Amino acid sequence: MVKHIDIKSMINARKARGMLLLEEGFEPNEVNPHTWIVPSQKGKEYYTIIHGKHNRWSCTCKDFEHKGIPCKHIYAVKIWRNFKEKFETTHIVENQSIKSFESKIRKCKFCNSTEIIKYGRKNGKQNYYCKSCNRKFVNNINFENMKYSPKIIALTLDLYFKGVSLRKISHHLKEFYSLNICYKSVYNWIEKYVKIMNEYINNINPNVGEVWHTDEMMVSIGGNWEYLWNIMDERTRFQLASVVSKERYIKDARMVFQRAKKNCGGRKPKYMVTDGLQAYKRAVKKEFITNTHETEHLWNVGLQHHPNNNHVERLHGNIRDREKTMRGLKIKDTPIIEGHRLYYNFIKPHESLNGKTPSEVAGIKIEGSNKWLALMKKSIQYQIDQELKG
Repeated sequence: MVKHIDIKSMINARKARGMLLLEEGFEPNEVNPHTWIVPSQKGKEYYTIIHGKHNRWSCTCKDFEHKGIPCKHIYAVKIWRNFKEKFETTHIVENQSIKSFESKIRKCKFCNSTEIIKYGRKNGKQNYYCKSCNRKFVNNINFENMKYSPKIIALTLDLYFKGVSLRKISHHLKEFYSLNICYKSVYNWIEKYVKIMNEYINNINPNVGEVWHTDEMMVSIGGNWEYLWNIMDERTRFQLASVVSKERYIKDARMVFQRAKKNCGGRKPKYMVTDGLQAYKRAVKKEFITNTHETEHLWNVGLQHHPNNNHVERLHGNIRDREKTMRGLKIKDTPIIEGHRLYYNFIKPHESLNGKTPSEVAGIKIEGSNKWLALMKKSIQYQIDQELKG
């Protein structure tokens, strides 16, 4: 006689045992958004739970291996994950809102008279005429020494980091805006304003997750092959640091780790994911691991039962596409690397983030439709404030 099995009762019992695990204080260790490590109820063994494709769950415990149905460890992770998502949705707030204010011209910048009128446009800027002192001026607060409109410069930055070459940008400005701007001037704008904007954004601490990915790629700089190191946060896809070096020694790996910590206000990850490069092991111990072992190093990624570095490798694909357009980087101190990081984090929407930018997911929101312009204005004001303090 075949014994009838009440599937519903079995599932409810496993859910209850999963809840009991959590109540006893057995918190899952989240390796990445799809992998968790849970201790056994006696605490002598550890099991790996994976949420794979097609919403399939698996566990390395004997119960799951024998029966093939969700065990108490899987239900413990599911319940814990639901509580965690609800908590983050309720408590995570934006760290900072970046908003540019378009100041209105109400008086003459020379004589303070209110007898002013609009007086045509030149180089993309609105001109004004003062009836009292008979002088002309433009609305360019904090941009007084700029010949062209900040919107034109923001346009060139956007076109360049979307993959348009310097010469094509120059041609575009001539065709559509009747502006004769040399491609060398466009590069000078990129060099100047990328530096100013990065000085500002590197002082904003993004609300990143607990899992960081590090990888390096080879790039051509001045005809020589060098290494570009990148660190990315897994939850937000925020690119934390980019550093160029000639070698792949411990000091080089430590350099990119130090840059990432600085750009996060000194924060350290719970997990650092890398490949099997020996330099990473020593560098992680030097920069992240203390007596409390606050950062766990996960290496040999890509092997079976190990996490992967797909997120940062996709970033490398984007950088490679940009490099091909430029036919290699010309100098080591090029603004293109930091400029691409700025574009990737603050400007470019990501499909994997439901159309948001990494900065938005990390709690940094740029107000307005022209994000480049808002960043430029905020950054220049920040530079002026710093000079006044100094």
